[in-house]
Formats: sequence, structure tokens, C-alpha cells
Amino acid sequence: MKILYRQTTRQISQDTQEDFGLPTLREDIEKTRSALEIAYAGFDNATEPDMIDCYIYEINALLKRYKHLTELSASQPPSRHTSKESFSPIRALESLLTG
Repeated sequence: MKILYRQTTRQISQDTQEDFGLPTLREDIEKTRSALEIAYAGFDNATEPDMIDCYIYEINALLKRYKHLTELSASQPPSRHTSKESFSPIRALESLLTG
């Protein structure tokens, strides 16, 4: 039996820039709100006692996270500056599509 192993290198073009930075506080709040909606939907459809308990714990954890993030957001002053480092082509396209 012969094993063939090839290693190729790919060149990433400069046009393909993805945003791998830390999510903003607003994005964290939106993701938590979305996860809460999903957890509530799962709780509404759960029939087994173990799954009901699981969703109760998940909802409580998400509620605490949401509360913490909103309090953190309220304590920070609003920032209106946009620097070149925070520009993301992906976010720009998303804002065009959604807005």
C-alpha cells in the first residue's frame, strides 16, 4: 500500500480580509439575546424532565450574562469614533444588506 502525502501552500489575497478581532459589546448583547430566544423556544418544546432542567439552567445563565453585558454597556460612555483599525469590509457589507 502506497501512501501519498502532498503539502501545498495557499496564498491569501489581500482582497480577502476577515474580521477575527474581538466582538464588540453590542454584538455580544445581540448574540446573547438571540441565544435566549433559542433557549426559550427549546424550553417551550421540551417534553422530557431532563431537557426541561437543561433549558432552565441555560436560560438562567443567559439571563445573567445578558444582565451583566447591559450593565457594562450602560457604564461605558458611547463612542462615536471610527478608526481605520475597526473597519471591517464584512461588517460594511452586512450593514448594506440589512439596512
